[in-house]
Amino acid sequence: MATLAACGSDDGGINSDEQLALTATEAVQALSQGRLTAEAYVRTVLDRAQALAGLNAVITLDEAGALAAARAVDARRRSGAALPPLAGLPIIVKDNINTAHLPTTGGTAALQHLRPSANAPTLAKLLDAGVIVIGKANLHELSMGITSSNLTPFAGPVKNPYDTTRVPGGSSGGTAAAIAARIVAAGLGTDTGGSVRVPSALCGIAGLRPSVGDNLAQRRYHDENAVVPLSHTRDTIGPMGRTVADVALLDAAITGGSVPQAADLRGLRLGVPLNFWQGLDSALEPVALAAKARLAAAGVVMVGVDLSDAMALSQHISFLFGEEVLVDMPAYLAASNGGGLTFDQIRATIASPDVRAVFDVVAGRAFEAGYPDALAVHRPALQAMYAACFADHGIDALLFPTTILAAVPIDAANGSSVSVINGTPANTLTTLNRNADPGSVAGLPGLSVPAGLTAGGLPVGLELDGPIGSDRRLLAIGMAIEAVLGPLPAPKV
Repeated sequence: MATLAACGSDDGGINSDEQLALTATEAVQALSQGRLTAEAYVRTVLDRAQALAGLNAVITLDEAGALAAARAVDARRRSGAALPPLAGLPIIVKDNINTAHLPTTGGTAALQHLRPSANAPTLAKLLDAGVIVIGKANLHELSMGITSSNLTPFAGPVKNPYDTTRVPGGSSGGTAAAIAARIVAAGLGTDTGGSVRVPSALCGIAGLRPSVGDNLAQRRYHDENAVVPLSHTRDTIGPMGRTVADVALLDAAITGGSVPQAADLRGLRLGVPLNFWQGLDSALEPVALAAKARLAAAGVVMVGVDLSDAMALSQHISFLFGEEVLVDMPAYLAASNGGGLTFDQIRATIASPDVRAVFDVVAGRAFEAGYPDALAVHRPALQAMYAACFADHGIDALLFPTTILAAVPIDAANGSSVSVINGTPANTLTTLNRNADPGSVAGLPGLSVPAGLTAGGLPVGLELDGPIGSDRRLLAIGMAIEAVLGPLPAPKV
């Protein structure tokens, strides 16, 4: 980090390694107290991003723009002017979220030069709060996948910082990898069926899928036509951070609320859906069980609940994107300077075989006949099942492993195909997404919290799913849980 040498005392004595170790919450405190300048911090972050370019976590790095923004923050601070709460905090933004000053590529060739005219509303609120966007994060091509093994030439497969031969999860894998690798302390991803929580779990960070609910008044974040879409019923932006406290910090800025206090775990009732704890990989299972035992020892009351029908019912609904993307993509392109691009033109340039296969099925209208019942019958039934579970058992949230398998090897030929769990071949997408998908289909808020490392050094996450609208309570519980389980060691990259 030689470029920081000229900063002298401007960094308040916080050297570059110490800066990279800061959580977002700690960084905001150091910036606001004048112990760290925004320019010094942003320079450190940019140097780290360049040094770890081989992770393929970043598609676009905005060095000039980020430094200019940092200097402006420092100038305002020196002048004594009031600053917003997150002034000078560098973040990274998944490259399917609209940014007015940078391209929004969706990780696919057809959108490589797409320049939306406005920032996504959720991002705009963070910018108003003072964050500095250092660049756009890599992702599974068009967000249609769980590994972030993007085979588009300008993107490339994202690598997990804990083992660079393995995937970081997806589709928000670039954001997760950048946070885990200490490039930034926080950022934004998106989640349709697990795309924030799965990479958070596999990379040892925290990530929130906020409430979507009825897709209207119950939706926590509103970003209509501001994210390269899969499904307007299921898509949402989600904050990701090194800690749950960091995620809560971003959520508070987005919603205009305050960061909650950590919950009291003594007597807290968490539902344990037994089928979500079955079939775990033998390397992951002892880590998840040990974390659950530590929470029970801290006073959490574990309540066995029956959600045996949730996974089967969610399968009737999870293909909603298959019909909605055919409507949502043209609407998005029209609203985001799409230059007359069509769905078929985008599909024709898809580079990742796994993504191309799905979009070819979608183009054939394979899900058209089942769509009305999925939306009007099956989804309300699943939501009612969850609501009854929370009410009948008097539980604050459900607790289960975010994934049933730790990070799998990168498939550089197909993007994702077959993994092995307990010696048996299994579909990578449905295996990694098994536990995360039902709650997202129902529109519940879900939070992944780091739980520990396998014997092989791979991160494991625990997920909390709560009732629709319980996001703030979920974050408070997550903050208490991370205080018991503790942070994971940094990856050696």
